[in-house]
This record gives sequence, structure tokens and C-alpha cells, in this order.
Amino acid sequence: MEVKEAIRLAKGYVADVFSDEDPTNVGLEEVEFDDADQIWNVTIGFSRPWNSTKSLIANLSGEAPPKKRAYKVVRIRDNDGKMIAIRRRDIVAAD
Repeated sequence: MEVKEAIRLAKGYVADVFSDEDPTNVGLEEVEFDDADQIWNVTIGFSRPWNSTKSLIANLSGEAPPKKRAYKVVRIRDNDGKMIAIRRRDIVAAD
């Protein structure tokens, strides 16, 4: 499968699996193909309603509060597009 197909499938899986959590701002973060296992690892980021941070300044200014993002790695088998797993991707902040 081509990389764009793997990305489309990963986004679809995330939207479906997390649909009851109302994900927004769904977007591609990174893609990697594992040649040895023939598996696509596609990281998808998204926000959920409880991920928004509320601040007094944002409330007073009328700006939408920034949302934290969840990151999930969707593992997809190359030959048939089957989803193997969805795993949490922890982001490490730079010093």
C-alpha cells in the first residue's frame, strides 16, 4: 500500500475507535514503515473535549483555549490494511 493509503486508514481507525470521545483537530504527526514486519506505524494526534486548558486570560480575551493533544500510533499491516494495534505515544518535551 502507498503511504497516503496508510494515513487515510489510520485517521479512519482513530475517528472510529474514539468516536464516542468526540476527537477534534485530527491530524498526521509522523509515519514509519517497518520493512522487517511489513507494518505501517502512523502517529495521529487529536484533541478531546477534556483536553482543553482553561485560563483566566483566555476567558477574558475571548480566545479559544489551547487544547492538549493525544497521540496514538496506529499499526497497520501492509498487505491487507488490517489494524494491528493502537498505542499511546508519549511525547517527551525538549529541555
